Parts: sequence; structure tokens; C-alpha cells
Amino acid sequence: MRGYWADLLSGWLAGLGVPEGIALALAYVVGGTVLLIFAPVLALLLIWITRKVISRIQDRIGPNRVGPYGLLQTVADALKLLSKEDIMPAKADWTTYNLSPILSVFSVLMIVVVVPFGPGLIGVDLNVGVLYVVALGSVGIMAAIMAGWASNNKYALVAGFRVVAQLISYEVPMVLAIVAVVLWTGTMRFGELAARQSLEIFGFNLGLGWFGFLMPGALLVFFIAALAEAEQTPFDLLEAESELIAGFHIEYSGMKFAMFFLAQFLNSWFLGAILATLFLGGWQGPFVDQVPILGVVYFFLKAFGVYLVLQWIKGTYPRIRIDQMTHLAWKVLVPLMVLLITVQAIIQKLPVGAPAQYVLIFLANVAVVAVVVQALGNYYRREEVRSKRAFEPRGLVGSMVPAEKGVMY
Repeated sequence: MRGYWADLLSGWLAGLGVPEGIALALAYVVGGTVLLIFAPVLALLLIWITRKVISRIQDRIGPNRVGPYGLLQTVADALKLLSKEDIMPAKADWTTYNLSPILSVFSVLMIVVVVPFGPGLIGVDLNVGVLYVVALGSVGIMAAIMAGWASNNKYALVAGFRVVAQLISYEVPMVLAIVAVVLWTGTMRFGELAARQSLEIFGFNLGLGWFGFLMPGALLVFFIAALAEAEQTPFDLLEAESELIAGFHIEYSGMKFAMFFLAQFLNSWFLGAILATLFLGGWQGPFVDQVPILGVVYFFLKAFGVYLVLQWIKGTYPRIRIDQMTHLAWKVLVPLMVLLITVQAIIQKLPVGAPAQYVLIFLANVAVVAVVVQALGNYYRREEVRSKRAFEPRGLVGSMVPAEKGVMY
């Protein structure tokens, strides 16, 4: 938390007569406590937002009984889950079974320490912040496979393998999208990445030098990968109950069951926060230099804006199949990002000025956007044609339309 806000708090305490060393230590304690309280409270709010947004899309009201606008409904649900009986399968592996939900939440909560909420308002601005976030994602993957294996349930194990395949597949294009930003800036510090996205005109910082404007292709790939990493629609195969009951956490109950969903909701928001930091300027915005508290407002507006878009997609698009999901990752997104990074590296070495580099990198990213949109459009057009053909009489006695070979209805 060392920065503007830490100096402000420690300076205020020192003004009250507290020794400087103790004042700084108290500032760190206060910052750590705020971060610890922030995540659980945020999870309650995210669940309420999801329920309200999805209900409005589906022409429903959503929570509206417990508390004003149903705000306390999530609190009531949490208390209910805490009071539920903790049931464990007789032949489950005790250590792994109980450790997996803890690791699932731990991998998400630890991301909060490197998120820059405002100018100088960051837990630790690690010089390997990007690698730190990627490593924590691997812990979440391990927690899923541990839960599936420890439950001693074959359906849970298969579901765990499927979730791991999904997370690993889309972690590759996500990391490559981050590499595009790191390659351009030469730093892996999230605080510095946000600070680099300022835009000064006539000496006034507008805070609109977003990398998303320069790299729309990397932004789009990161957003699609974030949907899959957060297990959101159309990549929410975790919740495909018709195929594999309830997924790898089928044998969990009570608060252990809730911990997996707590991690999922928080992971969705933190991925949106990272997207906002990398591509949308983070806390950058007009008048931030004059009023630093505005940076916190800008950051939360962007992070919650991305989260609302995730929920909008969740209530709009249908779930895709596992083969279609892996096809998109390995045959479309990964090759495109490898090609984009290669082209960007070459552009950055060209003996041309910065404006020319900006234009060339932007054009390369636009090409990536065009290819991804075309691939997604072709997929949905094929699915629309297949869904229409499914209701046509084919191969029936007296039908004039022969059945098509190789098409499943």
C-alpha cells in the first residue's frame, strides 16, 4: 500500500503524535485489513448484481424481499449455507477433499494484492505482477482437479478433467494477450501499466491513452479468454448438469460448496479488473492528477462495467460444446495471438517513428479482430442452419428431402 494513500494515512497519524515508523506500520495494517474485508463484501454485491441483471434480461424482478432492493438476500443465503450440514463421502480423501475449496478461494483472493485500485492505492506493485497473476491461475486449476479426484466420484473426476482442459486451453491466449501489452511497455508492474496509459493534451492529462485503443485485437482475445477462465457463458460447461450432473463439486455441501462459487464470482470481477488495468487505463481519467480519489471511482466504474458485460453475455448466448470451445482456443485464438506478437515485435524494431508504429500495430490488431469476428460469425451461422434443419422432415417415408449424411439431429 506504499504510495499516495499510505503516505497520506501515515502522515495523518504522525500529525497526531504517532512515531513515524509506527504510523507507517499502522498504515500497512489498515491497508491489509481493508483488502481482506473487501473481497467477501464484494462477493455479496456481485451475486446480487448477477441475479438482478439476469432477471431483468429474462423479464423477471429478481431479489426484492430481503432488505432494500433485495440487497440482503445474498447475506441470508450465506447464513443459510453456513448453517447447512457438512456432508463428506465415506471414501473421499479427507485432506485433498477439504483443501481444494480453500485453494480455490485462496487463488482468487491473493490477486487483490496486485490490483491498482487508484494512483498509489495498490497492495504490492510487484515487478513480476503479471507472472504472479498467471501463477495464481494455475492454483485454481489444481483446486478443480483436486476436488474432482478427492470426491471419489467418477462423474466429478471427469468434470474436473473437462474444467482443467478448458482453463488450460484459454489460459494460453490470455497470457499471449497480456504479453502484447508487456512487450509494448516493457514492464510487468500493474501499477506502472496503468500509469503508462495517460494522455496529455496541452499539458492536461485526459487519462484516455488506453492500450485497448491501440490493441483492440489483444483486448478482444483477452476478453474471450476471460469469459472461459471465469467459466461464464458461453463457456460455462462447469454447470452443464445434463451432461455431468453438477460438475467437479457435486459431492460438496454447505459452505464448502459455496466457496467454489465464491471463487467463481470473485474471479469474474478480478479478471474484469485486470482487463480494465491492462486495456482500459485502470484508474486513469480526467482530473485524476488534481483529485486522486477520482482514480478509485474510474477504476471501479470500469471494472464493474466489464462485469456487467459478462452478465449481459451470460443472459444472452447459449452454451457451446466442449469440442467447439477447444477448437476456438487452439485453432483460432492461439495462432492469431502468436502471429500478432510476432508482427508487433517486428514493428517495434522497425526504424520508424512512434506514430508509424502506433498505426501499424493498430492495423495488425484490427486484422485479428476481423478474423475472430468472422470465425464466431461462421460458427453461429452454422448452428442456426443446423437448428433449422433439425425441425425439417428428413429421411422419413414419403419425404421428398433425403437425409444428409454425417449430420446429427
